Amino acid sequence: MATDYYAVLGVRRDASQDEIKKAFRRLARELHPDVNPDPKTQERFKEINAAYEVLSDPQKKQVYDLGGDPLSASGGGGAGGFGQGGFGNFSDIMDAFFGASSQRGPRSRTRRGQDAMIRLEIDLAEAAFGTTKDIQVDTAVVCTTCSGEGAAPGTSAQTCDMCRGRGEVSQVTRSFLGQVMTSRPCPQCQGFGTVVPTPCPECAGDGRIRSRRTLTVKIPAGVDNGTRIQLAGEGEVGPGGGPAGDLYVEIHELAHSVFQRRGDDLHCTVTIPMTAGALGTKVPLETLDGLEEVDIRPGTQSGQSVPLHGRGITHLRGGGRGDLIVHVEVTTPSKLDPEQERLLRELAKLRGEERPTGQFQPGQQGLFSRLKDAFNGR
Repeated sequence: MATDYYAVLGVRRDASQDEIKKAFRRLARELHPDVNPDPKTQERFKEINAAYEVLSDPQKKQVYDLGGDPLSASGGGGAGGFGQGGFGNFSDIMDAFFGASSQRGPRSRTRRGQDAMIRLEIDLAEAAFGTTKDIQVDTAVVCTTCSGEGAAPGTSAQTCDMCRGRGEVSQVTRSFLGQVMTSRPCPQCQGFGTVVPTPCPECAGDGRIRSRRTLTVKIPAGVDNGTRIQLAGEGEVGPGGGPAGDLYVEIHELAHSVFQRRGDDLHCTVTIPMTAGALGTKVPLETLDGLEEVDIRPGTQSGQSVPLHGRGITHLRGGGRGDLIVHVEVTTPSKLDPEQERLLRELAKLRGEERPTGQFQPGQQGLFSRLKDAFNGR
């Protein structure tokens, strides 16, 4: 009884060539001798290979469907399928193991360029409110002499005479599976299928040159250290004049002499004398929005803070701004003149903070000395 090749591959008699190929690859992955050395499995592998050799060849398939012997009619290479005309089968086996998605043939000289990055320094106000900057970038651009073709003006690329434009050369070797055909990129054209006899003198055949140009970058309000702004298509032009990659502008915020940034809030410190902390005062402060007065309430202690709402950094995502936190530092006078000392003694008596004898307990003398020193340093 003749072998039912359709049953061997597990496909219908009206199966398409694509269905037949998929069925063969699936079985080849399971039954290949390198994967499963069982002798029974090897016999099964020979069967599916013989079935595929017939059903994948339109002429042999027609003879088989009409009831004839496709192998004897075609003078084929036997059940092994790796004799004369069997290279296509081995290629399909390789595809079954290593994937069938790899494209064969010449590769394009035109490829996408790489992304580029440049560092941009801005000050605190520019980060808070946004700005527009002109930057200079040094990247690869399309060669103006050859327009990216790589060939000198008046010439063009020619078909490679070694691979005849295929981009690869083949070699036949023998293995335990029979004759094996392997392919590799053509050494003469590096797989492009064409050669450039006379390269462009400007770009040496690369299709691109380096050039410095000026770009205008819009910096959004609220950026911070490390923020990257993407400029699509402004990076390196690819080989062969291929599409450009992207340019990333990385923000570096310079330190401010007064304010320290923490997220979207700003922090600063103001120093006031002891009397101002006790009686209260208004301290002028130059903010990012201009001159403002900070209201110091009576009795303010050193280390307390006064928030100025909405005077910080603009939120990068969403509306509004952070706050400006003013930290108060109250100084103690370091030296007193006789009149200042007399007044402080009277104040201390009124507050019950000085002993009637005028003598100081341990530790009080040091405190009073610091008061005197602070006044002298005003």
